[in-house]
Amino acid sequence: MTAYSFALVLIVGLFRLTTEAAVTNSGERAGLDTLSIWPAGTPGITAGSAHEHDVTTAKDNLINGRPVIRLAGVTDPQIILYRAPQTRDPEPAVVVFPGGGYYILAMDLEGTEICEWLNSIGVTAILLKYRVPDPAPHTGPLADAQRAVGIVRLNPHRGAVTVVWVNLQRIGVLGFSAGGHLAASLSCNYQNRVYAPVDESDRLSCRPDFTVLIYPAYLAASDSVSTINPSFHVTKDVPPAFIVQTQRDPIGVNNSVAYYGALTQAGVHAEMHLYEAGGHGYGLRPSDMPVSGWPARLAEWMKSMKFIH
Repeated sequence: MTAYSFALVLIVGLFRLTTEAAVTNSGERAGLDTLSIWPAGTPGITAGSAHEHDVTTAKDNLINGRPVIRLAGVTDPQIILYRAPQTRDPEPAVVVFPGGGYYILAMDLEGTEICEWLNSIGVTAILLKYRVPDPAPHTGPLADAQRAVGIVRLNPHRGAVTVVWVNLQRIGVLGFSAGGHLAASLSCNYQNRVYAPVDESDRLSCRPDFTVLIYPAYLAASDSVSTINPSFHVTKDVPPAFIVQTQRDPIGVNNSVAYYGALTQAGVHAEMHLYEAGGHGYGLRPSDMPVSGWPARLAEWMKSMKFIH
């Protein structure tokens, strides 16, 4: 083992580890390793205070002809591991944050589907099922995100049941909509944990090596495209970013433009793709609109940045 790689190890006893036996109501594939990230219970959440359920109804819009799983009542945040095809070299990894306005999680459209696509380009994906809804919508999920990335960086040497080789210099985060806000928030607020440390994973860096924001929300301070939300501390040490949004996004293209501007002003590498049409919440489901090509552009960017080969 070199300084550039580690084994992502799920530990019996330290964490509650389960293997999914079938496709769940979250749309997850059978046989996936699922890890509850808070072994003593989620901070600030009373056990059993909510029940996970899909709130999608027949009246909800289809996305490119298919329904969306809208998961609510998440009080037990988990990471779900999607292994890339094994190679001799340590694999890049991406922690995925679905969107949903911090009220629900679009678990298939902006979660499982992107994880499977990442696997197809040789990237191990870790899907974060963060708490929703939450009384402090920007603090609780940030704690979940910080802890999830710390767990991915953990390299314990005991009781391994599942091992995935991950390159320590190629761990990114990818978020959609509110999940994009969460990815950007983590990327700008990684120096200090927003929760009391639990174990050794909380002493490791939770800074991503790169950030992918797909139609991100809540990044701008106002309708001005030049003003970043003051909660984002953008410095030269913020990770490089790839950003996608459309001009007709009802969330507002100013979110992407403001973050991109703050990154470039700080001297951080950033690439932004703005499309004329496509709206919001399309995931990577194909359509006849040019914005459907964003996954190919992302793969090109990741190759150019040496995150994938």
